[in-house]
Amino acid sequence: MQTEKSASYRATPEPGQLVEVRRRQWVVVEVDASNLSGGALQNLVTLTSIDEDGIGEELEVIWEIEPGAQPIECAGLPSISGQDDSDTLEAFLDAVRWGAATNADRGFLQAPFRSGVSIEDFQLDPLVRAIDMARVNLLIADDVGLGKTIEAGLVIQEMLLRHRARTVLIICPASLQEKWRVEMLEKFGLEFRVVDTAYIKQLRRERGIHANPWTSHPRLIASMDWVKSGEGLRVSAPIQI
Repeated sequence: MQTEKSASYRATPEPGQLVEVRRRQWVVVEVDASNLSGGALQNLVTLTSIDEDGIGEELEVIWEIEPGAQPIECAGLPSISGQDDSDTLEAFLDAVRWGAATNADRGFLQAPFRSGVSIEDFQLDPLVRAIDMARVNLLIADDVGLGKTIEAGLVIQEMLLRHRARTVLIICPASLQEKWRVEMLEKFGLEFRVVDTAYIKQLRRERGIHANPWTSHPRLIASMDWVKSGEGLRVSAPIQI
């Protein structure tokens, strides 16, 4: 029994297979087999991350000696144990149609209905303008207290829901970083991480000294002063605009 488990544990993965390495999930991109002088076979496996906080990150490991590396078994479809009533099915189909329509139709908005805020009519104006733009480029300059953060959050959430944006970087004064993080989480359900010196130190302890903070999470916040500082400029070098 132990021998069978060990053989399955070290089974060589195939390209496209889902595996678990270093407590994270990856997809196998390539497997390069090579024979050592003693006749032992080792496989250099190239992986790409599918975790939300490291999407697209690549890793190369020697499969046979990588601690804890194991393929994730494919699960079959669940067995059908019953069926929904007609009202539930109709509600589900309506939800699918509504979601499909909002992705294609500019006249339907999703963000206002998925946010946890009370929205004034004028706060929808930047959102409507953003949807009509091929590439969103807005300057929101309302007076103090009129909800510029809410307007920006609506645009961000709508772009994410419509798959017109995958990553978000908010650059603001250092005193407002926590305010932005809390409001995006509480009002829109969007988790942002603050990029600063402490965050980079923690990231490098967990992922190595070459970890790129700008690809560590799809939604980030950084202060203007920190980005312009020496360390901010060094870690900003890989960014392509």
